[in-house]
Amino acid sequence: MKAAVAGTFNVLHDGHKTLIDRAFSISDDVYIGITSDLMAGENRNLLNPFYIRKKVLEEYLSKKNGKWKIFQIDDIYGPKEIMAPIDTLVVSEDTFENGKRVNEYRIGNGMRPLELSVVPMMKNDKNTSICSSDILSGRYGRKGNSDIIDIAVGSMNPVKIEAVRSVMERIYGDARITAVNVKSNVPEQPFEEETVNGAKNRARSALGNHDLSVGIEAGVFEMYDGLYDIQHCVIMDREGKMTVGMGPGFRYPDRVAKLIREGRTVGKAMGEIYTNDYRGRSEGAIGVLSKGLLDRKELTEQSVIAAMLPRIWDEV
Repeated sequence: MKAAVAGTFNVLHDGHKTLIDRAFSISDDVYIGITSDLMAGENRNLLNPFYIRKKVLEEYLSKKNGKWKIFQIDDIYGPKEIMAPIDTLVVSEDTFENGKRVNEYRIGNGMRPLELSVVPMMKNDKNTSICSSDILSGRYGRKGNSDIIDIAVGSMNPVKIEAVRSVMERIYGDARITAVNVKSNVPEQPFEEETVNGAKNRARSALGNHDLSVGIEAGVFEMYDGLYDIQHCVIMDREGKMTVGMGPGFRYPDRVAKLIREGRTVGKAMGEIYTNDYRGRSEGAIGVLSKGLLDRKELTEQSVIAAMLPRIWDEV
């Protein structure tokens, strides 16, 4: 028997995990469909890139017994070659109607209908259904709890937001993360000290009544044998304490550095040099230059961890 489950998995929460767990309780051969960025972005203001959603899902699935396969979907029906042999589709109460539409489509295309296994919606601590949009708006954390540390991120960049979420959950267990649209008040392509100033400005503007605020800025630095990228993170609290951290620096190829020095941003310079490979809205420059060994989220996480170290020392 083959079981399938599908979704956007914008922020992998306990409701998603319940669906996946049900699929593994039915079968040891599970297929998980993730909506493409194009499909998922139609009605969402904040969308985590496909590679982040897939990577988080892979981390959860790696602990499961049984075979599993992740595939991309561009509509609710999924690729015919993958979905044709599926026996059971796991759905939530909210997506049950979509399951019925899938069966109507299958019958109309000469395929046998799927058995629909319906999972009740998981509730948050306010007794409403857990959903990714509420998590992304900072109403509660990934587990549905609101009585947890409240952290603002001075950016609408999903990579920065999810990097902060990943680090803070490792430190605090769970965290409310709110994206705040603020300005860095530094040039679009920061050089040298402008980088940390941009991070400070972001953190300061985002703080409000949150417990902590995080400002992240990547900039370029002339050092050693060329032009280096070093990401800075600044974390502030309501008591006025500020801690700063940096991620690992890496050197740009000379032809990219030349364009940046001439006034291009990193994104534009990378796009000109690596026309076919550059994915500036996903893995970023580091993903291209490292050939996938490191991505933007991982790089950003390092700067956040570094900025949190003095706060971790205080708790030891």
